[in-house]
Amino acid sequence: MKLTQNVGGIDKYLRLIVGAALVIVGILYSQGWWLAIPGAVIFLSGLVGRCLLYYPFGISTCPAKKA
Repeated sequence: MKLTQNVGGIDKYLRLIVGAALVIVGILYSQGWWLAIPGAVIFLSGLVGRCLLYYPFGISTCPAKKA
């Protein structure tokens, strides 16, 4: 199964911003490390443009590719 890009547009930028914010908050607060882990996952999914939770449901926020 080939994993195609399924995160794009505003979804991608929101993931990058929210993920980075969670990582920063998790690093700044000594008890906030548990925020850094999901923040890193969210940030990386925005960075690579693929969300594993979207695949089973057939969701894609990428614009349609022109043939």
